Amino acid sequence: MKVVLQHLTKIFPSRNKKEPNAEVVAVNDFNFEIPDGKLIGLLGPSGCGKSTTLFMISGLQAPTSGKIFFGDDDVTSLAPENRGIGLVFQNYALYPHMTVQQNILFPLQNLKGESRLSKEEMLTRATEAAKLVKIEDFMNRKPSELSGGQQQRVAIARALVKMPRVLLLDEPLSNLDARLRLQTREEIRRIQRDTKITTIFVTHDQEEAMSISDYIVVMKLGVIMQTGKPQRVYDDPENLFVAKFLGTPPINVFAGKVSDGKLYIGDESVLDVAGVEDQEVYVGIRPEGFILAKDGRLTCSVSGIDVMGRDVSVVSTNANSLNPVVRSIISADEIANMPSKTVKFNLKPHKVYIFNKESEKRVYFGEQIALHAAIIAEMEAEGQTYVTHEGPLPKEADDKAQTTIVEEKKGFLAKIKGKFKKKTPEGPEVTISSSYDTEERQDTDSEVNE
Repeated sequence: MKVVLQHLTKIFPSRNKKEPNAEVVAVNDFNFEIPDGKLIGLLGPSGCGKSTTLFMISGLQAPTSGKIFFGDDDVTSLAPENRGIGLVFQNYALYPHMTVQQNILFPLQNLKGESRLSKEEMLTRATEAAKLVKIEDFMNRKPSELSGGQQQRVAIARALVKMPRVLLLDEPLSNLDARLRLQTREEIRRIQRDTKITTIFVTHDQEEAMSISDYIVVMKLGVIMQTGKPQRVYDDPENLFVAKFLGTPPINVFAGKVSDGKLYIGDESVLDVAGVEDQEVYVGIRPEGFILAKDGRLTCSVSGIDVMGRDVSVVSTNANSLNPVVRSIISADEIANMPSKTVKFNLKPHKVYIFNKESEKRVYFGEQIALHAAIIAEMEAEGQTYVTHEGPLPKEADDKAQTTIVEEKKGFLAKIKGKFKKKTPEGPEVTISSSYDTEERQDTDSEVNE
């Protein structure tokens, strides 16, 4: 089932009585087409609007504006139970007093009219769904008798038993430990391939999204930053935010400049970038983009070495780095050649990204120009539209919000201190001001809650 989102927007009203017009735009003009039978990952940091987008697709939240289509059907105003969706939450949401079989059967028992099934048909469907997620041996157990991974499989089976047109997964792996997360995400991918149900997977974990998704949608503050195949987005980030968000270890970012066709980090010319205009830039270098060399063009001070099996992570510092440390991944075979204090690197051009300092948009150079054009052509050949954010990139408002909270707390404390006076050793005892009555306490409590 193809899912089309047209100019989808969700605005929440302000809850601050002092600023009634301070609305929260959770999703802003979201346009995307999800192909039939594909698994799409909605990816971004907390508060970027990915879960809100999922809830609007499910019908749990109504969009402020925009349209939602399942195939050719406009489902924007359709109730959730009539959309033909399966929804799996982060916290499993299983009925604790029911067995696994009863939990899986529950959606089928609520079907009415022509959709109602016989007991035999319901049991057959429940058994098939349980086999699909490999929990058929636990049908008589209660949820409390299962591990976290098994409970999540029950939740997935309950969503699949209705044979939904679209499967929606809202951070389904967040409550699992590292090993179970790996196993369960592999199972989700296998189930999706077996059923060929269009699936939308919400996560803030870029490793999860990149490992199981056919396409990813990277979001920030309710806006699409970039879409595409996971590896393609990793290899060809459109802006600094996408480059920083994808990758483990994260990309190394330096302050730099382009002058006379050369890329400088500090006073060192680290790369030739003929054709790029002179400008102040941010330089992003993937950890795997460093080549250890005695006469390398980039100099760093060694802080430590982390041995990770076949690879070695060199931890170093550079005065122009915007990261606390610079991480460079080299082969373990090269550790014998590692200097103890100062290390020099050459750079792999396809692992170096230049971003304009003002707009933070990507500046392409050399072979990157042809690679970028090839990626766009590949997506168009697959019937996909290459989507990136146009105009100024949204800026984080966390610092401003934190400052406001601190100022409000200081104002509250000042008001309280004005109502109370302390005892002093030298002077007489002063009673509490009677003007601090019940009504004023309620006002103060209201301000604290805000």
